[in-house]
Amino acid sequence: MADDPKKKSLRSAAWFGAQDRDGFNHRAWMRNQGLPSHVFDGRPVIGICNTWSELTPCNAHFRDIAEHVKRGVWEMGGFPVEFPVMSLGETLMRPTTMLYRNLASIDVEESIRANPLDGLVLLVGCDKTTPALMMGAASVDLPAIVVSGGPMLNGWFQGKRIGSGTAVWSMSEDVRAGKMELSAFMEAEGCLSRSAGHCMTMGTASTMASMVEALGMGLPANAAIPAVDARRYVLAHMAGRRAVEMVKEDLRMSKILTRAAFENAIRVNAAIGGSTNAIVHLLAIAGRIGVELTLDDFDRLGHDMPLLTDLMPHGKYLMEDFYYAGGLAALMKSLGGLLHTDALTVNGKTLGQNIADAQNWNEEVIRSPAKPLKERAGIAVLRGNLCPDGAVIKPSAAMVPKLLKHRGRAVVFASIEDFKARIDDPALDIDENCVMVLQGAGPKGYPGFPELGNLPLPKKVLKKGITDMVRISDARMSGTAYGAVVLHVSPESAVGGPLALVRTGDIIELDVEQRRLHLDVSEQELAQRRAQWQPPKPHSDRGWVKLYQEHVQQAHLGCDLDFLIGNSGSAVPRPAH
Repeated sequence: MADDPKKKSLRSAAWFGAQDRDGFNHRAWMRNQGLPSHVFDGRPVIGICNTWSELTPCNAHFRDIAEHVKRGVWEMGGFPVEFPVMSLGETLMRPTTMLYRNLASIDVEESIRANPLDGLVLLVGCDKTTPALMMGAASVDLPAIVVSGGPMLNGWFQGKRIGSGTAVWSMSEDVRAGKMELSAFMEAEGCLSRSAGHCMTMGTASTMASMVEALGMGLPANAAIPAVDARRYVLAHMAGRRAVEMVKEDLRMSKILTRAAFENAIRVNAAIGGSTNAIVHLLAIAGRIGVELTLDDFDRLGHDMPLLTDLMPHGKYLMEDFYYAGGLAALMKSLGGLLHTDALTVNGKTLGQNIADAQNWNEEVIRSPAKPLKERAGIAVLRGNLCPDGAVIKPSAAMVPKLLKHRGRAVVFASIEDFKARIDDPALDIDENCVMVLQGAGPKGYPGFPELGNLPLPKKVLKKGITDMVRISDARMSGTAYGAVVLHVSPESAVGGPLALVRTGDIIELDVEQRRLHLDVSEQELAQRRAQWQPPKPHSDRGWVKLYQEHVQQAHLGCDLDFLIGNSGSAVPRPAH
């Protein structure tokens, strides 16, 4: 146990290096797991932050991934320790996993800071686990590398690809329209999720895995290797090796998550047709690491980008096809001078070095900039008297492009319960030219900012063969969904934003090209409505929900809690005994 003067003293030495009562206790209790004394010789302790849970199907294979990470850590002379944090299962949690993203980030941050860790491997998969772990780790700022769990294999039904979420939304509408038998819909249930992994569409999980790679926080190919492909486990093994080296190089998150890295991520998100949810997550991560990023950056940097992937929900292929075609590296290489190729990544190389040899093996799946699937398809940020602090729309998701410039009569739903109670009522005065408006679905109002924005169309409209309508809300939308859907209206209705003042019969104008969202009601009338408006009662008077509602920021700021912005570093806490 003698100190080696050639070795750099690591953070974990404050626990394991002391030749006193505290050091004795720290080492002795760890040794009840069968650890030999030499693992406490000053080697880097690598924390494997695991979001495994059987309640998070996307992450249910993470115990296997963690074992491969450990192999890599041991191989490079490190000491791996796996620890659990709150998992966020999009498919089961109610009212929404977004309510708990910030709570999970607190779990991550405090678990890291309180324990003898020198570096981190973050195991992420299902939508909110990626930003939650990155936010928490960024607030400590130790060397860290992210390993995504990978997408499921392609879904297949009746000889055709079906994708997570996307197929569910479309088939459900077909059932309601009388185009699909309920028995066939139920049969498709067993054909969709046929392997371990997260959504295989370019939904939020695949988007955030792509953001990890674009930001430089994951190894090359992190975005798209299928979860059950042996190469996913090789990547995990190599991440474990690299984590040990990063500690020795003191390559902290703040050295990788620079302004240039976030600009790369915004442009890549546009080119892949990524989820609008990436906006709130990237804003929140930037806030933790101390990089200035605003909602307008997503329009300025991304809106004019070409759409280069033919992937669901906007196309016909899936993530398995994307990987075989060359993956994210091939796409990023095609963007050329649009990216900061000198940005540093976790493997110690620049982004440019990582993508230099990438090849596109299928130009149907990954289009060239000269032949994009769509031109100028990035997220648009809207402004107007209906959204003073902004709203967003994903033009590539619109089924009917002409709806991107639309004027229509509002049909307002005060809550999701109100919507479900009335949407299929034959007496509801609504047609395809109307604008569907949902209130009470924002961060504070729901609470938690759920994925309700892609409201199902009225049955009587679907039966006319209509596939899209303009929909506006303060909610989010699943990255697997589609439609002419205006989201993240800020400020939200629950805090008295203009959305709360909209009434059925009002005229709303949407003009995406002009970035305009306008409620055609006089200021005098709006003032009268505002004077009559009453804020909703809080959803809870105790616990996390109370804390969340009191401190969550609005959508245009990233929905973090106001007191979590920034970081507290990695200083060793005071002794416990």
